[in-house]
Amino acid sequence: MPTMDIFNAEAFSMTQLTAAVEKVPYRPMFLGSLGIFEPERVRTEAIAIEKREGALALIQTSERGQPLGQQAAIKRDIRDFRTSRIAKGDTIYAAEIQNMRAFGSESELQTVQAEVAGRLARLRADVELTWENMRLGAVQGIVLDADGSTLRNWYTEWGINQAAEIDFELDDANTDVRKKCLTVTRAMMKAAKGAWLPGTIIHALCHDDFYDALIAHAQVRATYLNWQAAAELRTSTAYQSFPYGGITFHNYRGTDDGSTVAVASDKAKFFPVGAPGVFKVAFSPAEFFDYVNTPGLDLYAMTIPDRDRNAWVKVEVYSYPLFVCTRPEMLQRAKRA
Repeated sequence: MPTMDIFNAEAFSMTQLTAAVEKVPYRPMFLGSLGIFEPERVRTEAIAIEKREGALALIQTSERGQPLGQQAAIKRDIRDFRTSRIAKGDTIYAAEIQNMRAFGSESELQTVQAEVAGRLARLRADVELTWENMRLGAVQGIVLDADGSTLRNWYTEWGINQAAEIDFELDDANTDVRKKCLTVTRAMMKAAKGAWLPGTIIHALCHDDFYDALIAHAQVRATYLNWQAAAELRTSTAYQSFPYGGITFHNYRGTDDGSTVAVASDKAKFFPVGAPGVFKVAFSPAEFFDYVNTPGLDLYAMTIPDRDRNAWVKVEVYSYPLFVCTRPEMLQRAKRA
């Protein structure tokens, strides 16, 4: 029978568990798979973000020999922002690991390691879902906590007004949907101020109702059916993607309850992909001596034994992220009708 003393083995040290949890297979989630959040691994609890505002200006002609007009200094705004802590634990009780060795060839250590790995995998899945929720907030400019409260409103942080919602009027068969897409594109390009590159692409996360109305619209339907992937999409259009009007529309699949991690009903959220510096994620080091002043890791894991009764061991995971949108003025939004 496995004993609780086994948790004193090196295999269950904080360093070993952290390395192990990083090897747990990543559960793909859409925004994470895009890779748009540039990682910054910092050694402190806060990061400094510098925002510079440059502007083009016409040059007034002047006579030769006259003094030159002087270029205005670029305005800079440097702010410090603290990362947030995500932490969750699980408890393994002595009774749960009693008689755990189901296979004669397995050692006591291997059996308990497998149980701990399973617990860590489930905890990591919750952390990854939380990251996705924060990414979803960042691409909309407002990062929310699990209870719906605001962690970071990047519009107010930078003193920027959120762009007005665009009515795509998808309930009207005569709506020029391509022109609506151009409106989104022009607004984003004008707000980019140097962040727009030739390879930048606009992506849209769509609620089910918005996406269904889009691909069913009279103007869009012909393009949709003639699209090179239409043969596959005719069989199932749920949670697929479709490029139209220079924008890649995604039927975003969040949590099954439609609210925990989700795009609001009848809405679409537009954000740039391939625009350097627009989205970042900073990770701070853990709050333990082992990791003080070291570059932050995505995730940390540790075990906490019951030193009084030796009746249980807690398995805990920690993450200290800050998901940043440096140019929320680029973000656009739309409603179905």
